[in-house]
Amino acid sequence: MTIRNLEYMFSPASIALIGASPKPGSVGRIIASNLRSGGFSGDVWLVNPRHAAIDGVACYPSASKLPGVPDLAVIATPPATISDIISELASLGTKAVVVITAGVDDALRSRMLEASRQACLRILGPNGVGIILPRLGINASFAQRMPPNGDLAFLSQSGALVTAIIDWAEGRGIGFSKVVSMGEMADVDFGDALDFLAGDPDSKAILLYVEQVTHAAKFMSAARRAARAKPVIALKSGRHAAGAKAARSHTGALSGSDAVYDAAFRRAGLVRVSDLDGLFEAAAMLSFAPKLAGERLIILTNGGGAGVLAADRLADFDGKLADISQDTRDALDAVLPKTWSKGNPIDIIGDAGPDRYAAAMEAALDDKASDAILVINCPTALASSETAADAVLTAVSNNRQEEHSGKVVLTNWLGDGAAEEGRRRFTAARIPTFETPASAIDGFMHLVRYRRSQDELMQTPPATPLELVFDRDRAKDVIARALAQGRTMLTEHEAKAVLAAYGIPVAETTICPDPDAVEATARSILTQHRACVVKIHSGDISHKSDVGGVRLGITSAKEARDAACTMADTIAAKLPHARIQGWAVEPMIERPDAHELIVGMSEDATFGPTMLFGAGGTAVEVIKDTVHALPPLDLKLARDAMRHTRISRLLDGYRNRPRADLDAIAGVLVRASALVANHPELRELDINPLLADETGCIAVDARMRVEDETKSPRRPMAIRPYPSAWEKDFELPNIGPFLIRPVRPEDERLYEHFFANVSSEDLTMRFFTSAPERSHRFLARLTQIDYAREMAFVALSKTGELLGVARLIADPDYRRAEYAVLVRSDLKGRGIGWQIMQHLIAYSRAERLEELYGQVLTENTPMIDMCRELGFRVEVDPGDVTLLNVTLRLTA
Repeated sequence: MTIRNLEYMFSPASIALIGASPKPGSVGRIIASNLRSGGFSGDVWLVNPRHAAIDGVACYPSASKLPGVPDLAVIATPPATISDIISELASLGTKAVVVITAGVDDALRSRMLEASRQACLRILGPNGVGIILPRLGINASFAQRMPPNGDLAFLSQSGALVTAIIDWAEGRGIGFSKVVSMGEMADVDFGDALDFLAGDPDSKAILLYVEQVTHAAKFMSAARRAARAKPVIALKSGRHAAGAKAARSHTGALSGSDAVYDAAFRRAGLVRVSDLDGLFEAAAMLSFAPKLAGERLIILTNGGGAGVLAADRLADFDGKLADISQDTRDALDAVLPKTWSKGNPIDIIGDAGPDRYAAAMEAALDDKASDAILVINCPTALASSETAADAVLTAVSNNRQEEHSGKVVLTNWLGDGAAEEGRRRFTAARIPTFETPASAIDGFMHLVRYRRSQDELMQTPPATPLELVFDRDRAKDVIARALAQGRTMLTEHEAKAVLAAYGIPVAETTICPDPDAVEATARSILTQHRACVVKIHSGDISHKSDVGGVRLGITSAKEARDAACTMADTIAAKLPHARIQGWAVEPMIERPDAHELIVGMSEDATFGPTMLFGAGGTAVEVIKDTVHALPPLDLKLARDAMRHTRISRLLDGYRNRPRADLDAIAGVLVRASALVANHPELRELDINPLLADETGCIAVDARMRVEDETKSPRRPMAIRPYPSAWEKDFELPNIGPFLIRPVRPEDERLYEHFFANVSSEDLTMRFFTSAPERSHRFLARLTQIDYAREMAFVALSKTGELLGVARLIADPDYRRAEYAVLVRSDLKGRGIGWQIMQHLIAYSRAERLEELYGQVLTENTPMIDMCRELGFRVEVDPGDVTLLNVTLRLTA
């Protein structure tokens, strides 16, 4: 990922339009007019060799003839000319280009990128509407108008939606910080733009219209960073097959499974909406109220029916209707008619005038048991909608001035003509306003879902993490033998052996070469079990039950032999070319209250390996109760995924059916994800059925497809897994044995004791304050890291105590990284800091980072001495003499 030179695209001081035109209605004419009329204070130069001037503005024959070097160039010329123009601009020193031109084929695209590469000239497009930066007065697009300045950023793969949302927002007072038509994303893609916007102070929230993601790992890392900083709302098209096909024809790239996009957005903390209405509702809400303190909603209305509709809609999304306090009820009793609803929704009765609205609003705003208020007005002949709106505005204004609460207030003035002026006044006062109760609740729930997603992402995994003890070499050998024999499908016996190597319980299976062996094995099994199962054993048959290759509930040895013979005859008739290698005989697993589940893995076209969980059995495709999740998984992530299925409610137990062992099920998901991470040869996995009840779970059947990774590399995982290779044991004379390993989310619990053993002076040296924040959210950010862009190594004693931490956070270019180190004060001077820093430096070099840097207080002499011994360059900060800048070059 890289945001290098994107500042020239999003904050240019000068712009050149290559392809300016005097022809009415042409793209070159419209962009030239937009650039000149937007209020941009910098230079705007026009380039077209056929014209000396356009509308009285000088026109230059080429970029090299311009009076200066443009920071940003906009190209609207024929496809064949683009690579030469970009090459010329790159040689001049231009750092960013927007390519409007459509029809850039693969060959021209390659030439364009090659021309830009050496100078790191960034390209937006091709085939886009352009870029609009209202704060700077830049409209470098052929959109019909400049939107107002605001704090929403909008990134769209559809140029038509760019113009549509600008038009929609115009009359609603909604402004934008940046509007970016992504086009075909030959260079700058969603990952780059999200990374830039994550740190953009002008953008308080981000809206996305996505048709397909490129570079999934980069997208996931950037999206996770952006969503932790501000709300990110995504509309993804192509949810169904026809839409996905249309999206592919539009973008020219595979978009991957929509269910996997759901999983990716959920994992990154993005909020997904399903249609344009949802995107518009999110824009209206985020523009005026980007954050919620909580999700308990009061509905205040002069029409009981409208209030009930809003409450129903809230319940549809599992929203929370506030249980208003007794103090609030008493206050409302004092100002409302006796016939008011006595609860929430607060129905203030249809004849409510401005005084009643004001009094009810004052009570609702003062309520301590709520976080937001939806105010509804139904037009009547008994009272004015406009004066009711004024009363609400006055109450909100007074409340904000007195700082009684940080409640979000949103409004729904129903109707058309009677409501129009009220809605206009709310918009002018920057209060979200909606046309229906449903759209108001939808807008509110977008903020709730963002808040919930962030809370979920910040949850700490269980205190006793699953011990992942597995035999990686054994699994590797099984896979290697199959590939050496030219097979891509493992037999059931082999698949179960791989699962067993990863600690997943499997039904014990015996392979029998002939019916006589089947009979003997069945006789042995039936001495301990009521029944057994016989299955065909063939690398050519994946779904055995579909061809009569499975017999259940066999109760005698002779029946087992007969079943084997019948299978052989049936399969010979149905699949004459299938090679029968024998029969698998195993005990009949009889768990009458067990649920049939499926755990699987497949390779998505966009996001690579993805996990699957849900209701299993032979009807899995018909029931369609499954959820996808991106590996790697821990117990918390596995449980989160499970909750998104309908069968999870059955697993919780009902009537006289006990609760299934949910930790055991989640453990299978975690182990399966480790299997996927450790063996890139694995391309498909089905554990179906996985039987689960209160005693645990067991894999009854399994299938795996593998490929030679050297000949056919698997798509990389979208999320970088835990780097277990960097776990290493050490020993120091005054410390004894200890472990240095990458930090894990469950390490959050170690910090309380750790900080208790760090002096205020040492805290000041590390955090530049003697009392750093120690909230759950702060500690979660220290322990729930993105291994793709940061690293933290913890030193742990044999008893699991945290002794010290060294961490780095790389810039989005992954060239330089800022580091920090902290050791318990009672253990300083014993070599832990030295050892953990050397480990961090070794990791940085292995990652091919170019430089480590940091800032050290001048009084922190032990750290300064260590930096010098490790080879850091130490210099006084030119802006602050109390600070030293330390830098270590990692490459020649």
